[in-house]
Amino acid sequence: MSETYALSPELLISAYSTGIFPMAESRHDPSFFWVDPQDRGILPLETFHVSHSLKKTIRKQKFSVQFDTDFAAVIAACAETPRPDEGTWINDQIINAYTELHHRGVAHSVECRLDGKLVGGLYGVSLNGAFCGESMFSHATDASKVALVHLVARMQHCKMQLLDTQFVTDHLKSFGAIEIPARDYLVRLGQAIESEARFQPRVSDEETMSSVEAVMSC
Repeated sequence: MSETYALSPELLISAYSTGIFPMAESRHDPSFFWVDPQDRGILPLETFHVSHSLKKTIRKQKFSVQFDTDFAAVIAACAETPRPDEGTWINDQIINAYTELHHRGVAHSVECRLDGKLVGGLYGVSLNGAFCGESMFSHATDASKVALVHLVARMQHCKMQLLDTQFVTDHLKSFGAIEIPARDYLVRLGQAIESEARFQPRVSDEETMSSVEAVMSC
């Protein structure tokens, strides 16, 4: 059932802490509904897989990758990216609520640029040791994949434990994404939230490249 009340940052944090998240029926539907999957998609950090071709792309440094430099542009691009058979599910109310979360340091974005132009990225919500991925977009080959590798590298650098993908797609399966029962997800989520880990959007270039190489060497 779609909800008509306001989607506040406080409500979002409470929802994520209990394992649910909002979606809209379409880009221009003003309401939203709560999603609570029986099987939850996660991307285990310890078995994260990067293909040989993607490793080559990353090592060539084709893209410039940064965190939290243009959250608004990333979520706007995600909102305009149609999903197969579903359309886009990010409406203005969702954009506004997550943007406020970003201002509070709870939602983060990863930006991939090519020749200075934003061509890919992703965003999500961090709750201590958990990162709940929301959406990604790509306007250049491998751009969103590179953003995901950098996200995982940053999470490992910050000693975070749980990367929630909500659902599992063929795209995410290629990195090692799996489905687990909701009850198991809630256990992992609780442990991650209780941890002392924190997402760090500002890390030195040297530490960034070191953590990215560590992920690709697994």
